[in-house]
Amino acid sequence: MKYILIIGDGMADNPVSELGGITPLEYANIPVMDSLSARGVMGSVKNCPDSLPAGSDTAITSIFGCDPLKYYTGRAPLEAAATGIRLKTGDIAYRCNMVTFEDIEAPLEEKKILSHSAGSIEGERSLALITALFADAEFSAAAKSAGMMVNPAESFRHIAVQSGAVSEGMVLCPPHDHLDEMAGPYLPGGSENAEVLKALMVLAHEKLNHHPINNELRAAGKKPANGIWFWAEGTAVELPSFCDAFGKTGGVVSAVPLCHGIAALIGLEPIFVEGATGELHTNYEGKVSAAMEVLKRHDFVAVHIEAPDECTHAGDTPGKLQAIEWLDSRVVGPLVQKLSDIGEDFRMLILSDHKTLTSTRGHDGEPVPFVLYDSTRDTGCGLKYSERDGEKGEYYPDGAASCMRMLFDL
Repeated sequence: MKYILIIGDGMADNPVSELGGITPLEYANIPVMDSLSARGVMGSVKNCPDSLPAGSDTAITSIFGCDPLKYYTGRAPLEAAATGIRLKTGDIAYRCNMVTFEDIEAPLEEKKILSHSAGSIEGERSLALITALFADAEFSAAAKSAGMMVNPAESFRHIAVQSGAVSEGMVLCPPHDHLDEMAGPYLPGGSENAEVLKALMVLAHEKLNHHPINNELRAAGKKPANGIWFWAEGTAVELPSFCDAFGKTGGVVSAVPLCHGIAALIGLEPIFVEGATGELHTNYEGKVSAAMEVLKRHDFVAVHIEAPDECTHAGDTPGKLQAIEWLDSRVVGPLVQKLSDIGEDFRMLILSDHKTLTSTRGHDGEPVPFVLYDSTRDTGCGLKYSERDGEKGEYYPDGAASCMRMLFDL
């Protein structure tokens, strides 16, 4: 028996008026997932505890069986682990996004946040900009004074680590939750260290705003990466062993550092796929091939698809629908076919980690639908994979205590 976890990041949603009052999952053409639902088990599960931020960090930690109320210290330390960064006592890790601020003559506080990803900036340009920023004499001196260093990534998602700082009282906001809103109310606040971070962000905007790369991007009709945004702060983290908890080994196929970091911390194999971007246009076929290779070595594989979440943050409803349909036709369908062709019995759990709402372009921690399919059984339930049908099945209020136990039939 093989075990497969499929996470469609942020694909669950609330009804959308422009879709006729139904959700993207209900509107999308997903015959494979609907077929598995009709023969499997439908239900809903809450992966984000109410007292913690609604996001992939808390939700995916929960899905893998690690109670975020016990283990969660912040998102950035999980992502840092993906690149082998282990925080020391007194270190604080931050996500350092490349972002786009409004092109108007005004203080940073009065500019809107137009993109949390600088228009999904290409990795090469993002690396060049963040490297140039931290090499600038004035900014480098300010960062050194703050105890700040950066670990660049080949995307908009960089990791910054600050030594000898205090996180108590600090309030940092996720930029993707405040798109098209004025930056001022969401800049770091609440503590002396937050003011240090805010000053670095203001200085970074001054240095990046008219960098030649950003002028090229504007000339090409693209969003400039004219700022950085610190958020997702956290201190050193340890997570329990997946093998000890469930008696299984495996790998995690994803394009985002968060999933690779969680994998590394719980003892699963982080799987990197060439051409996997975390965006709508990614290497779906490469992820399927990588998952099948993992299953030759292990009993378990997780495949994470980021695109539905990113499209929703970008306000791209057609993109979200396409991402959901491609997850169905280019990931779930081929995996089911390949496993069937080799005569392999399998159990597959498909779910969204959290909701990402078309109405707000932000995250929501309410329950999400899941389908659990076992190739050796036909439940005859007849339901489709959707939020509405998920509510007709079993409800699990704690994903950390439920998801993996369901998948492994414990």
